Amino acid sequence: MSYDQMSTQMTKQAGFIAALDQSGGSTPKALRGYGIDEDAYKSDEEMFALIHAMRARIIKSPAFTSDKVIGAILFERTMDGVIDGTPTADYLWNTGGVVPFLKVDKGLLDGADGVRLMKPMPDLDATLERAKAKGIFGTKMRSVVDAANAAGIAANVAQQFEVGQQILDHGLMPILEPEVTITITDKAAAEVMLRDAILGQLDKMGQQTVMLKLSLPSVPNFYQSLTNHPKVMRVVALSGGYTRDDANTLLGQNSGMIASFSRALAEGLSANQSDTEFDATLAMTVNSVFNASCAG
Repeated sequence: MSYDQMSTQMTKQAGFIAALDQSGGSTPKALRGYGIDEDAYKSDEEMFALIHAMRARIIKSPAFTSDKVIGAILFERTMDGVIDGTPTADYLWNTGGVVPFLKVDKGLLDGADGVRLMKPMPDLDATLERAKAKGIFGTKMRSVVDAANAAGIAANVAQQFEVGQQILDHGLMPILEPEVTITITDKAAAEVMLRDAILGQLDKMGQQTVMLKLSLPSVPNFYQSLTNHPKVMRVVALSGGYTRDDANTLLGQNSGMIASFSRALAEGLSANQSDTEFDATLAMTVNSVFNASCAG
């Protein structure tokens, strides 16, 4: 199947994107949530092997099907790994019909002007070429908004679109993720500034399209102008610290947005569960997130 078929699936098909892209800094927390404490591994290699096994277990589960999970975001080491002897991206698409994405950011700079920008990515061109050769459809990169600071938010969004254009130039689809921290007191005001900054950048683009990954807004359907925008392939929502139930409830209030949950997707899964228990728990989660993604 081709890039065009992946593009059609991401544009039109009902479902959600699974975020399986915890990086080095967030992996210990993800493993703890899965029932594996730090004393279970003695090196980064052992840690990443455990998280890859967790991700492979999710991907191979009969509950992880393309009729509900239309895409999955991978960490670079996951992309470089294999599932049952098959490279992960190939396994996702050829075995499961799930569109593979790659997390490409290298973490965040210290905060300034109410935002945390992405660290430089000097090796991005090489990473993108490697990703394309491995069958990756698109990428994801995260920066953070911590306050309703117009200058900071403008810089944050400009950086996302600048790097997004670099990704588009390699023939890949960028998911731009300027995450608004859900606990800030001026979240609604920050979202106004963010939406307007994104619309301004979209106006400057040519005929290409991007995807957006945004925090669930304070006002239902606040991002309707983005979900309906001709230069936006899809708007997906991050769970951002909400419980799965709360994230699903909020998502269902936003027409056109679909889920791209990470921690909320893995909620309730444990390394100690039997395959039957694991698959049943994941199936319940997949169904609930799918229904919320279709509810808007």
